[in-house]
Amino acid sequence: MAPFFVLEKYESYLSSEKRYSTHTVEAYLMDLKQFFDHLEIKESKELEEINHHILRSWIVFLSESDIENKSINRKLASLRTFFKWCLKQELISQNPSLKIRGPKPIKKLPLFIKENDLSKDKLDVLFSNDFDGIRNKLMFEMFYQTGIRLNELIELREENISNSNIKVLGKRNKERIIPISQELTNLIQEYKKLKNNILSNENVFFILLNGKKLYPKFVYRKINTYLSLVTSLDVKSPHVLRHTFATHMLNNGAGLETLKNLLGHASLAATQIYTHNSFTQLTNIYSSAHPRGNKKD
Repeated sequence: MAPFFVLEKYESYLSSEKRYSTHTVEAYLMDLKQFFDHLEIKESKELEEINHHILRSWIVFLSESDIENKSINRKLASLRTFFKWCLKQELISQNPSLKIRGPKPIKKLPLFIKENDLSKDKLDVLFSNDFDGIRNKLMFEMFYQTGIRLNELIELREENISNSNIKVLGKRNKERIIPISQELTNLIQEYKKLKNNILSNENVFFILLNGKKLYPKFVYRKINTYLSLVTSLDVKSPHVLRHTFATHMLNNGAGLETLKNLLGHASLAATQIYTHNSFTQLTNIYSSAHPRGNKKD
C-alpha cells in the first residue's frame, strides 16, 4: 500500500498551490501510485531509501513492459515533481531523480484532417438544429477554429466569450486571447439563445441538456462520432482538430510566433513540429508551380 497520507498532502499541493487541472492531478497521482506499488512502498520513511539506481531499474521495467517512451517520460516527470516537493517537505535528504534521464521520445508527426474534408457543406448536414446539435456543432467549430484544448473548452465561462474573441486559461494558468470569426460569433449567439431555456447552476459556457457541466469523455465521444463521418484517420479526437487548426493556419500563411501564441505553447519548440506538415504542402506547391518541378500530367 502506498503512503496515502503523503499523497493526500501532495494532491492538495498540486491542486491548491500549483493549480493544476483535475485531469493533470489525477495523472500525476496515478503515476506515483503505480511507482509505489511496484516498489511495495508502505510507509513514507521508505522514500528516503529510493535512489537513482532504483529509478533506473524502474525505467528499464517500464521499457521491457512495452510502455512507449513518451509515457515513460511523462511518468518520470511526475516523479521529478514529487521528489522536488518531498525535498522541500524534508521527507527526503536528496532528490534521486536529478541523475536520471528519460528515454528519447520517438517523434511522430501530428495527424490532421484535409481542408476539403472539413468544408461547410460536409459539416453542416451532420448536426441537428436542436440544443444538442447546435452545442455539438459549436464545440466542433471551436476546436477547429481556435485550436483550443479539451479541458480549456470545458472550463470556458460566459464572461470569457465576446463577439470578437475568447479568453482561454491554459496550462500553468497562462491566459491567452484568441480571435474568432463572425461565423463562430453567430453560432455562439444561436447556442446562447437555446441555452437560456435550460435551468443550470453551472458557471460554465458549455452545458449538457440537463444543465450539468460537460465532462471529458462526453466531449471526446461526440467529436469522435462526427470525425468518423468525415475522415478515415485512425485517431479521431478533439486534439486532432487542434493539430488540424495549427496545420491549416501554417499552410495558409500564419507565422510560427503567431501560432505559438494562439496555441498557448510555452516555446516555439513545441510549435515547430507543425512545420513538417507545412513543408509537405510547400513541396506540393513547388512541384506543381515550378517549371522544373516534378509535375505529373
